[in-house]
Amino acid sequence: MNFQQLRSVREAARCGFNLTEVAELLHTSQPGVSRQIRELEEELGVDFFIRAGKRLTGLTPPGAAMLPIVENLLRDAENLKRAGQDFISQNEGQLSVAATHSQARYALPHVVKDFRDRFPNVTLHLHQGSPKQVAAMLLSGEADIGVATEALAEFPQLVTLPCYRWTHSVVVPPGHPLLSIDGPITLQHLVQFPIITYQVGYTGRSHIDDAFFAQGLHPNVVLTAMDADVIKTYVELGMGVGIVASVALDAERDVHLRTLDAGHLFQVNVTRLGLRKGAWLRGYAYSFIEIFVPTLTKEFVASALAGD
Repeated sequence: MNFQQLRSVREAARCGFNLTEVAELLHTSQPGVSRQIRELEEELGVDFFIRAGKRLTGLTPPGAAMLPIVENLLRDAENLKRAGQDFISQNEGQLSVAATHSQARYALPHVVKDFRDRFPNVTLHLHQGSPKQVAAMLLSGEADIGVATEALAEFPQLVTLPCYRWTHSVVVPPGHPLLSIDGPITLQHLVQFPIITYQVGYTGRSHIDDAFFAQGLHPNVVLTAMDADVIKTYVELGMGVGIVASVALDAERDVHLRTLDAGHLFQVNVTRLGLRKGAWLRGYAYSFIEIFVPTLTKEFVASALAGD
């Protein structure tokens, strides 16, 4: 039994049993992947996969039972490597952070700068994607730390810790009719205008939809985007009313827009930090987390990773 055999099995399951894709990921040939899997099956005396000719079509019952053990072995091997690196060179290495566009654009820049000032010899990789893509990068080991508002808490393989709470705001061009309303705006006011907001699954969009649905209202969403800057650009062009995260507003930059509070209209959102259960974090990874959220100390995060 060797790690290449274990990796072949794990990646075959992750890639939907597509051995061509597995071979590309492992930088080997498709016959090589098949051989590695066969050799491990012969050694263990059971088949991991159901086959139709030469194709893999699914996991056998023994394969489904043993796959978590394979994943744990590979995770522990990676943890062992990281632990050794931590003792050899505590302030050198790589850190991979996956975040949604909004978090990467508005929440993380100062964190990244402070981290780089403190750890100049650590190479930082910042990946962007949807909340589900962030979760996938954590689960695959591509990312060490994930930051997103939605979806992370839906994955039991992840430890998710609350970072901060935030609300939405409405943005309109100067002179817009909503600016002349006495008192707080309502959802009934908003449905009278075209709406520009986030794509489904991004930046609290589910809370926006839930609020309208609860009142039996059907907003005319004419444009969606992943990033608040894109939304604000089209609002400036007069295409509609924007609903964006309050953290995405900048008085100095958004001089051509006017802001209306919408904290009373939509449920409060919670940005979460995600970590893969059982993962070994380098010392500087704990520092990155604490720079981002000072209350998430190394002791607290380590305890959460340990399941306490």
